[in-house]
Amino acid sequence: MNIKNSLNYIFEKYKSWPYSNTAILILSLVLFYIFADYPLVQNFILSIGALGYFGAFITGIFFVSIFTVAPASVILFDLAKVLDPVLVAVLAGFGGVLGDYIIFSFLRDKIFDELKPLFYRFGGTLLKKLFLTPYFAWLIPIFGAVIVASPLPDEVGITMLGLSKVKTWQFLLITFLLNSVGILILVTIASST
Repeated sequence: MNIKNSLNYIFEKYKSWPYSNTAILILSLVLFYIFADYPLVQNFILSIGALGYFGAFITGIFFVSIFTVAPASVILFDLAKVLDPVLVAVLAGFGGVLGDYIIFSFLRDKIFDELKPLFYRFGGTLLKKLFLTPYFAWLIPIFGAVIVASPLPDEVGITMLGLSKVKTWQFLLITFLLNSVGILILVTIASST
């Protein structure tokens, strides 16, 4: 068996593995965590701030991740000192929507489907009953929205919004408003100092 056939075999086996997307997510998070502190990555993120308003949009994409929220906050803080803070917040809010939507669609369309059998195998019926109670039906999206609006990582809030079966247009509107307001508070503080 040559190398090409071996690689094809491994790739086909991996594609048929029921947790392939979850493995990719975990691997990408681990790799991003490892490389996030490298000066090259930090310099790249900080150089985005030199792009002005377009940099605010790009920075908004990075603002929603646990691994990049700190440098993104610094960039937005600095941009608000030299640019219109409201426009920075709106553009970064649009960027945040894009970042959140990428995470949301990947979780909803890939990860949740892969993990559903594990969920049901390990106490899922009890948890499902709990999630379907009227209290959780409206509490989960509220908690998710609060987390998205806060400086906490959006991944947790996005997961909660995904579990609540929120429609895509509602998700986009909610995350835009919450990200924009959260960023506006940050940049308002920056512009007043």
